[in-house]
Amino acid sequence: MTNNTDILHRYLFDQHHVRGELVQLQQCYQDIIANHDYPQPVRQLLGELLAATCLLTATIKFDGDISVQLQGDGPVGYMVINGNHKQEMRGIARLKQETQAQGLKDLIGKGNMIITIRPSKGEAYQGIVALEADNLADCLAHYFEASEQIPTKIWLFHDEDNQKVAGSLVQFLPGKDDTDGGDKEKQQQDFQHICQLTNTIKAQEIFSLDAEELLYRLYHQENVRLFDPQSVKFVCGCSEKKCLSAIAQIEPSELKSIVEEKGNVSMTCEYCKTTYAFDEQRLTEFMTDKQH
Repeated sequence: MTNNTDILHRYLFDQHHVRGELVQLQQCYQDIIANHDYPQPVRQLLGELLAATCLLTATIKFDGDISVQLQGDGPVGYMVINGNHKQEMRGIARLKQETQAQGLKDLIGKGNMIITIRPSKGEAYQGIVALEADNLADCLAHYFEASEQIPTKIWLFHDEDNQKVAGSLVQFLPGKDDTDGGDKEKQQQDFQHICQLTNTIKAQEIFSLDAEELLYRLYHQENVRLFDPQSVKFVCGCSEKKCLSAIAQIEPSELKSIVEEKGNVSMTCEYCKTTYAFDEQRLTEFMTDKQH
């Protein structure tokens, strides 16, 4: 038995033009929400966005960064998960007001999902889709239909008691091989068949079973080729150096005034809430090093 949390699995159905993904998250999700006092529905939506971003990242062959943002006119004005091809994730939600709202539409209101991909080499790409569906899974499926023209079905799960999130993705693969004679109708039927099987996933199963056991339970009559799993972890990316570089943009006279008043200049990372404080000596050292 392997640890079934903070792991992403990819797999192919050998006899069908279909691929799948499964992600099960606990520690990564808990690290993202740890130092924030989000209401339960906001925690849930942020967790679902985390699982969805992991699934989305795994469908794209690239080295680089990705961000999936939700923006709207609701009480949650902005929510984002930032990640990369290594499945290193961080995220945040910004509330405009206290809310008891539940669900995507009531929390975000009228708005958009903005997916930005920045490859290490090459041009950045951005896709925007209106948040017209009732839930995040259907909005992401609509994104694939609209921007990629690839039939995709997504399932997202949240366990508030144990602070876990999970997700599954099934995606149609237009194939060049002729295992089914290139019969487009049969390929679509195969896709729907796998979706129907996946639709039987129960929350209790996805949160308690290892991927191998869950996939066998779902697809024991299919030939499933499972690839090496990939770990998912929270990586904030903030650092003393980045903070100092940002502070260096402030006018020296203003910095001096802040130090005289407060004894130091400080910055707090909005993602992990770590506070970096720099006294006059440290600021002077940094400015001196920067000039050399």
